[in-house]
Amino acid sequence: MDDILCHPIFLIFMELVFATNNQHKLGEVQKLLGNKIHLLSLKDISFGEEIPEDFETLKENALQKARYIYDRFKKDCFADDTGLEIDYLDGAPGVYSARYAGPNCSFDDNIDKVLNELGDVENRKARFRTVIALICDNKEYYFEGIVNGDILKTRQGEEGFGYDPVFRPLGFNQSFAEMDLTEKNKISHRGRATQKLIEFLLKR
Repeated sequence: MDDILCHPIFLIFMELVFATNNQHKLGEVQKLLGNKIHLLSLKDISFGEEIPEDFETLKENALQKARYIYDRFKKDCFADDTGLEIDYLDGAPGVYSARYAGPNCSFDDNIDKVLNELGDVENRKARFRTVIALICDNKEYYFEGIVNGDILKTRQGEEGFGYDPVFRPLGFNQSFAEMDLTEKNKISHRGRATQKLIEFLLKR
């Protein structure tokens, strides 16, 4: 099977666009895909605009991004949307995770806001949720991945991106930012959603 997956014809058949400008996400997903799928970035298709995210749910935003690219380039593609949901904050930042601290905020700004809002509370339970929307032959499919954990009181680690330095997955002593990419992908929300995507594609 691996020999078939490596064959150039198979790679062309499985060519997909990942509708993101986030190079960290692109790297994580490409690591998971390996040589099973020929992944194209937005740069590869000469698209440099920002894709709108106008909805109130991860599923709607993921589909909006995938549809935005599919309608323009007529290439099978997928997009994801991810949210950090914190129990004490009633599920916030959720769909607003990337811009929680306001327009043009940095990852550090978002982390600072979360840590300030949590203060020293004991209930720091949280989860990362990723929804992938795939469009193949103009048909829509969805894949979800969730990882539970808690929010640390201080940053730990230098790897990853986003809220990774303050998110510790359940059953581990390290934050996502302290794990290498291979270890993180085995348990991460995006890794779990992407594995479902891969399994679906290989059965088509």
